[in-house]
Amino acid sequence: MSRTSTCRSCGGGDLEMILDLGATPLANSLPAADSREPEARFPLELVFCPVCTLVQITETVPPEQLFREYLYFSSFSDTMLAHARELTARLAAELKLGAGSLAVEIASNDGYLLQYYKHAGVPVMGIEPARNVAKVAEERGIPTLPEFFGLQLATKLAAEHKRADVLHANNVLAHVADLNGFVAGIRAVLANDGVAAIEFPYLGDMIDRCEFDTIYHEHLCYYSLGAIKYLFERHDLKLLHVERLPIHGGSLLLQAARREAARKPAPSIAALLDEENQRGMATIGFYRDFAGRVLQLRDKLRALLARLKADGKRIAAYGAAAKGSTLLNTFGIGVETLEFVADRSTYKQGRLMPGVRVPIVPPETLSRSMPDYTLLLTWNFADEILRQQAEYRSRGGKFIVPVPDVAVV
Repeated sequence: MSRTSTCRSCGGGDLEMILDLGATPLANSLPAADSREPEARFPLELVFCPVCTLVQITETVPPEQLFREYLYFSSFSDTMLAHARELTARLAAELKLGAGSLAVEIASNDGYLLQYYKHAGVPVMGIEPARNVAKVAEERGIPTLPEFFGLQLATKLAAEHKRADVLHANNVLAHVADLNGFVAGIRAVLANDGVAAIEFPYLGDMIDRCEFDTIYHEHLCYYSLGAIKYLFERHDLKLLHVERLPIHGGSLLLQAARREAARKPAPSIAALLDEENQRGMATIGFYRDFAGRVLQLRDKLRALLARLKADGKRIAAYGAAAKGSTLLNTFGIGVETLEFVADRSTYKQGRLMPGVRVPIVPPETLSRSMPDYTLLLTWNFADEILRQQAEYRSRGGKFIVPVPDVAVV
């Protein structure tokens, strides 16, 4: 681990504290069921850069430690697959992609998105540093480089005439330690009139909806459009279009291109930048009460769980995601409260939630064991999960949705 005292984007000092979540384990480091060693814990502090307005954490875990072996597979989410199918069809039509084009995805995971371009006859290339995940993509017929993306790799690909007509980077920009090298690499690998389609959780929604559990060590940065504009323009990239997405509690889908590309910015860019300025997102004042609202949410959830336990109710959880690790560890909820955490990913089943040591089991365990209440840790996929768990709910099982406010459904 290394601690930074300067901004990851602009290098500015005087970072201002927003929220201190204490020392937490690495959210996706799920120990084996027979593990005896306690997980290492690291500081988790959210800060604000008054120079370029980037919100970020102060600790950096080496990427090799986090991402060479990874337990998140995008194809386990029906929501992500449906979104990828719709987005690729739309961009293929808008950009007139075909057999002579190249679609590239950075952090391409198991090929969940690129498969739709391939089915449409568009050549594809994935870049995925997690070797175990890249291997799954290759087995599905998606050519995948098991490498970290940055300026060096991008320059090599461009020299080999592998430049992207469309470049996807979904939920990866937050994970990047060498932020400037990554963005410079996007410019280098884009075709002259190519388009980068970049998705990331939106900082405005995170603050508005008290989505504190989005904060963990893999997520180094939390983006407003203003902070992205400052970063991209320094690397000769221009913003073309932005749209709001409901995914992950509120995300932005941003399109960008090389500065000299013929494509022109849409009104959506100026509109959202103006909205952010009106809200004061470029000042620390916008973030001042966030920590207090997180504490209020903690007290409300813990009080509900304590009341249910006192009434003899059995409680489990659903979703062994990173956000669940943040919530359980920072709120102090573990095996004294939860019997298990159910999750669809066969790669996570049989392991433990880090720090709190709650066992991870298949989702069928819910309807078989029938706990009275289930804490929905993956609240960002609530609609999908509630549909999947129709049997559990029809038999009287209830879900507790903890964010943005505690609710029982």
